[in-house]
Amino acid sequence: MRRTLARSLERRPLFFEPVPPSARATPARILAYVSDLTARLAAVPRLDAADIPELVDENHDGRPYYRSGDTRAFARTIAERSGLEVVVNKVVAHLPSADALAGWARESVERGCPHLVLVGGSSRYIPYPGPTVLEANRVVRPVLEPVGGLLGNIAIPQRTGEAHRMLGKTRAGAAFFTTQILFDSESVLRLAREYEGLCRQAGRPPAALLLSVAPLADDGDAEFVRWLGADIPESAERAILNGDEAGAAARSIAHALKIWGEVVDGAAHDGLEMALGINVEQITQRHLGSAIEMLQAFATAIDGDPPGPPAVE
Repeated sequence: MRRTLARSLERRPLFFEPVPPSARATPARILAYVSDLTARLAAVPRLDAADIPELVDENHDGRPYYRSGDTRAFARTIAERSGLEVVVNKVVAHLPSADALAGWARESVERGCPHLVLVGGSSRYIPYPGPTVLEANRVVRPVLEPVGGLLGNIAIPQRTGEAHRMLGKTRAGAAFFTTQILFDSESVLRLAREYEGLCRQAGRPPAALLLSVAPLADDGDAEFVRWLGADIPESAERAILNGDEAGAAARSIAHALKIWGEVVDGAAHDGLEMALGINVEQITQRHLGSAIEMLQAFATAIDGDPPGPPAVE
């Protein structure tokens, strides 16, 4: 029997973040994709939740262009077919007001999606119409709490002052954070130490922190995740790609497991008590197979202390 989301966040949660169907996809194509996806996820009983992103691009004025279709319908279909908990992401900056956000949250609960991740805009320089993430947490928290819904946010380990932002968001209701895609352990360990220290000073338990990882296949993938905001050290890029696309997925898995092991070791060494977990991302439709392989590897390794990377030919 799968754990509830609340229970999973207590110790080593494991999420999978699939690419939602395109807004232009036909019903037949969506059905085929969902059937394939849920069949693959059903084979991973250690999985705790499907984390559904909202794919949105911005023009120079910050106006959104939504590439994903109805993410809540996609989430509910996954839940019904797989029995998984589902988490729906929402970029709150593009909504017209805090009242519009509250209405969206109530509608999400009514549609069977009570677990939400609230995300900010992509630029600090654009005056978005919607609320900040901190304000959004305060608006949405009272909508979710009566039904046992949980609230999450995004953590960016490289961003200056991030631990203080996380503490504020925790006070405003965040029960967990998922990071940007990671390719090194140093930045997230530094963030975890600072954040937990601030939580101790404030007399609050820290929220769960899920490390996001994803497989790469070629140089184009590396450029894409950089565009998404990820920081890829040159050493990590060389280790994963190595001029050999055929073995890149396996090396991505080995590298991600290495990062996880270093973070687990570092957290234990420092006596950190926060729950640490993994969010495996499928960055494009063509990466479903390799992302599921990475998910399966973490389903096996995540409860170890710490996990060891598999041998790579």
